[in-house]
Amino acid sequence: MNRGEPVVLVTRPGAGFVLTTASQTWTLSRPEDVAEIEAEHRPRWVWWSAAEAAGELVRAGVRLATCWDIAAVHRLQHGGYQADPARVWAALHSLDVRAIPELGPLDLLAPAGDDGGDPENPQRPDGHLRPEWTGGGWSRDEGRAVRWAQLALHVAQAQRERITEPRHLAAAHVESAAELLCVELEAGGLPVDVVAAEALVSGFIGPRPTDAAEALALRARRDNVVLQAAGVNADLRNPAQVKRMLAQLGFDVPDTRSWRLEPFVGAHPVIEELLSWRKAERIATTYGYPWLDANIGLDGRLRGGWTASDGAAGRMTAGAGLHNMPSELRGAVAAEPGKVLVRADLGQIEPRILAAVSGDRALIAATADDDLYAPVAARLKVERPVAKVAVLAAMYGQTSGTAGEALRGMESGYPTAMRYLRTASDEGRAGRAVRTYGGRVVRMWPTPDDADENTARSIAAARGRFARNAMVQGAAAEFFKAWALTVRARTAELGGEIVLCLHDELLVQAPAQHGAAVAAALDDCLAEAAGRWFGPAGQVRFVADTSVINRWSEAKG
Repeated sequence: MNRGEPVVLVTRPGAGFVLTTASQTWTLSRPEDVAEIEAEHRPRWVWWSAAEAAGELVRAGVRLATCWDIAAVHRLQHGGYQADPARVWAALHSLDVRAIPELGPLDLLAPAGDDGGDPENPQRPDGHLRPEWTGGGWSRDEGRAVRWAQLALHVAQAQRERITEPRHLAAAHVESAAELLCVELEAGGLPVDVVAAEALVSGFIGPRPTDAAEALALRARRDNVVLQAAGVNADLRNPAQVKRMLAQLGFDVPDTRSWRLEPFVGAHPVIEELLSWRKAERIATTYGYPWLDANIGLDGRLRGGWTASDGAAGRMTAGAGLHNMPSELRGAVAAEPGKVLVRADLGQIEPRILAAVSGDRALIAATADDDLYAPVAARLKVERPVAKVAVLAAMYGQTSGTAGEALRGMESGYPTAMRYLRTASDEGRAGRAVRTYGGRVVRMWPTPDDADENTARSIAAARGRFARNAMVQGAAAEFFKAWALTVRARTAELGGEIVLCLHDELLVQAPAQHGAAVAAALDDCLAEAAGRWFGPAGQVRFVADTSVINRWSEAKG
């Protein structure tokens, strides 16, 4: 076996592993056997999806280096999130995905092979995969598992043959490894100081209730603080009643969102109490005691499901509140004894990404500054806040107000970047899919046949804004994953463990004695990832706020 050679790995639940190459197939019974092959040969592991194939190995402590995730590559090549084997197979063989057979109750009663084919062949006479195989029947015996692994090798080879650009191949490798990282994140979890978590929750919503009646009493007590300040009775969970209550107090607002109310802090006690109540209510309903009980294990790790792609522009997502945890609870995320957290947050990532993917020389030059908006402001001859509005408006497709004036400066100051965004917008408006820098297909939604002219124009404009933003957000997501995976590889010998990927922020736990070295590695990996990922455009300077901390709340920003 050669280093980097594709080796299909199929995990049979409770029955070991099947491995297949182009020339041989063998079975293994223990995770340690797979680990030995990894250590000796360093193949590129191929699987239908990391979630199914690698979970048992990761939980057993086996660390794999490189892989080819069929589902992840399918999402790159075809867009969207659905990437089950039947859909992947249909796409590769130009079969109608609407005709993919499903396994229903009547199929369970039908005799095997009633479609005229061999039930031991995973492919039906009509070309589609058999639903009884894709539904788990492939694991029924060793022979079927071997054929399922051989099928995966065929599919992976077909996917590889469709890739012609080097950076699209690099993206396939990155997206595949990111799915493996997601399996590791889900298995490992985020270290939490449970005592501190309980204390923080208690500070917002009161002590842990002993029963439902006490929980209702605590809820009523929180409500009463706001209602007493208002002197008006209302259901605080009904936006219409809250809006009416505020109107009675002289606050005529179009809605009751927190950002609408914040400018009125100090004008009346009810505003501050209502904003505080909002925070407490969010914690009580989403991040309260039931959340702690459901998601934090006996080892003090908070676990949720992870995926490397959201099905749109490709951002990583996580469940169990890992991506939406209120900042007020970050003090509960703490390094375990003898360890530290190393946190790195990318700065001004989106405009820097725009510089790299568009190749705009003037914007690339601006990235040399720690504060990219300062040289942009100088070039546009405007104040820094206006320059920031201009850059963000360009990426998000805003054209009215201050943004409209600022955009005119962007057109003359950074024509290459603006042309890149405008091309994406035109494609989106026309309903055509766009491709990110790494080659991810981002599909647009159609205009309904019965839409009138105004509706059609509005839908087209929305698609245009989405497309131009997806080209930046998608490329940023790809680069973030390339950076994270570089960190995963480079900090392993120092005991580094990635415990959280949050949009543009990495949280790594490491032995205390290696904290400074891991922090330096994160910065070095950022430069390395930029050079590898963007090639000649790697001269774009990326920056990160990196710090060694004990609790997540200690980080700035």
